[in-house]
Amino acid sequence: QVQLVESGGGLVQAGGSLRLSCAASGRTLSYGWFRQAPGKEREFVAAIGWSGGRSNYGDSVKGRFTISRDNAKNTVYLRMNSLKPEDTGVYYCAAREGRPNSDYSSYAYWGQGTQVTVSS
Repeated sequence: QVQLVESGGGLVQAGGSLRLSCAASGRTLSYGWFRQAPGKEREFVAAIGWSGGRSNYGDSVKGRFTISRDNAKNTVYLRMNSLKPEDTGVYYCAAREGRPNSDYSSYAYWGQGTQVTVSS
């Protein structure tokens, strides 16, 4: 059974930075970060393959966010720089078999989410 626990969310001013962590238990998989703002659909943020060599990003975060993983610690990170108020939402870590992708419905495992709030 795969379990995911996110941490690192909080309140930050626009232009600031945060690093989210996702501690995973179970076998090595591909991981993704998604976010959801109130009244909006879940949005793809970033994903990374099991080796860390393959990653992709949503258009709205390219150049500002970086996904990485440390397999020795079974942890996936999302470094978020130059944060904007529109980055506000609940951020979810997800895991799946196979290659990483941006389709949230293909991810079988989900964490409980961590709130990120960016003030203007």
